[in-house]
Amino acid sequence: MSGRIPFRVHPMLATLVHEPFHRPGWVYEEKYDGIRILAYKEGARVRLMSRNANDRTATYGDVAAAVRALPSQTLLLDGEIVAFDRRGVSRFQLLQQGQMRPAYAVFDCLYIDGRDLRREPLTTRRRALERALTDRDPLRLARRLAGDGLAAYRLAERRGLEGLIAKDAQAPYVEGRSGTWLKVKVRQEDEFVIGGFTAPGGARTRFGALLLGAYGGNGKLRYVGKVGTGFTAQSLDSLYRTFRPLIRETSPFADPPRGRGVTHLAPRLVAQVAFEEWTADWKLRQPAFLGLRDDKKPEEVILPGTPP
Repeated sequence: MSGRIPFRVHPMLATLVHEPFHRPGWVYEEKYDGIRILAYKEGARVRLMSRNANDRTATYGDVAAAVRALPSQTLLLDGEIVAFDRRGVSRFQLLQQGQMRPAYAVFDCLYIDGRDLRREPLTTRRRALERALTDRDPLRLARRLAGDGLAAYRLAERRGLEGLIAKDAQAPYVEGRSGTWLKVKVRQEDEFVIGGFTAPGGARTRFGALLLGAYGGNGKLRYVGKVGTGFTAQSLDSLYRTFRPLIRETSPFADPPRGRGVTHLAPRLVAQVAFEEWTADWKLRQPAFLGLRDDKKPEEVILPGTPP
């Protein structure tokens, strides 16, 4: 048996749907609010790779060590690096701020001891995962919710989860966006491109609010609102240092907002933002900044409802 995994993969991605549902033969898992990670174990060598192929092994050394200690000689796991709050709910902001020890919530097994499982149904891959994984910190087996999709959604609501992932139990693992993995959100949270910032006011330093956007079907960046809450003095300083090399003369938005005191930025950064709801004209209500994401590309940030 070779000590190498003979391929590298791009992760399978869930398609957003706006209403909870139940389908026979589907399973319903907790949706985690973290950073997607593929873990490659090849003998003593472990690599933790993000969705856009950044090596995060050194960043999450405890997780890498735990994967290395698993008994399988070769192993490819798919999951999310998360930080749980005191109620056991994953929170992206806690992960960004380093307030809690990161865990690795694993929901799929694509390769184990020389066997490629990608074409196998999810039921087979889940059994392999349960045999391979030691479910103790910092490794966690992804939690299944109720067997009925509507009951699973109600449970996610009661627990305050970000949402749930519904999966066809007979489907193979397919790279890229898929209709056999569907996500339903409970808590409104999403990624947005940062296209500029406003001048600070009052006691605020560095900047006032971030101008946010998402790409429409025509490939142009549309303005969706600004976020001025969720920052600390430390994050204001850190973000401003990150912004300075990206300052430019013109707005990146196809429909730039009116107003004075705006500094434009090249659309290279992605922010995670919580919000109350979308307005009728596709603007964010009551947004709050949670952190930057370097595991997603700006062009992947698409306005909801935009055809793929």
